[in-house]
Amino acid sequence: MDTPPDPRVVDDPDDDVPFPLALGTNVFGWTVGAPTAFEVLDVFVGDGGRIIDTADVYSAWLPGNVGGESETIIGRWIARPGNRDRVVLSTKCGQHPEAPGLTRESIRMAIDASLRRLRTDYVDYYFAHFDDDETPLDETVGALSELVDEGKIRYPAASNYTGARLRQALAIADRDGLHPFAAVQAAYNLVRRADYEEDVQPIVDHFGLAVLPHSSLASGFLTGKYRGDAGRGDSPRGSRAMSYVTPKNLGIVEVLVEIADRQRVAPGAVAIAWLATRQNVIGALASARTTIQLEGLLDAAGVEFSERDLAELEAASAPRD
Repeated sequence: MDTPPDPRVVDDPDDDVPFPLALGTNVFGWTVGAPTAFEVLDVFVGDGGRIIDTADVYSAWLPGNVGGESETIIGRWIARPGNRDRVVLSTKCGQHPEAPGLTRESIRMAIDASLRRLRTDYVDYYFAHFDDDETPLDETVGALSELVDEGKIRYPAASNYTGARLRQALAIADRDGLHPFAAVQAAYNLVRRADYEEDVQPIVDHFGLAVLPHSSLASGFLTGKYRGDAGRGDSPRGSRAMSYVTPKNLGIVEVLVEIADRQRVAPGAVAIAWLATRQNVIGALASARTTIQLEGLLDAAGVEFSERDLAELEAASAPRD
């Protein structure tokens, strides 16, 4: 396993523009069964997608599930000849019922179980899913670094960490000569900018970390279908999407819709494409329950923003005091 020199380079090294969409798979084994998941994966990769993201806890919340269902489905797809070499694979640890927290023991148990389910010898990015303030950060950083040395992961990474904790983890790795966090997942989208841009982004930019924004579509709100009462209850995320309904956020969606109409794409594709313009972003995470949904998001690859487009989005979405 050859480690790429830069964690932000996950597509063709000769291509300066990463593919804008990273495929989130929290719906696999929940609202999406294996046959549809295989179709979604085939279309995603066939259209140029590379990054597939999952977690060992997906989808333990569903009655009858135990966690790892998403990884198991992806593993069946990965086992098909040639598929592993076509993708950049990301998973997470710390939340599985049988391997909770970020102790060395839990991390080692979790990675071995994930690799079995994914039917691969290694994952590219391995995220600590949520910070664990009950485990010394030194122990977590050290355990993840060991997995790099053992060839089980390429890059340790942090999901949902505050800027302060991310900086502390990077300092520990530097002090002890360990492999540092190389990538970050954080909630980031056009209606939720301040937390990331003010707290995490300064550290990301300083250290050149790769970024995979999650919640890219704000639980579907940025698809445009939740304006007013439209779409309420249409999906398991409907109530969360409706929580974003404010005058300012509705204004952002109106701008999205106008740009999408000009570009003849769906509003969600514009939201994904905007994230792809942000520094160090290697793919904006979003999931799809059908290939039709996915194809609408894949159109993000064809979005070309004018200066007017970007200025309108900035004016509508910039964080305000």
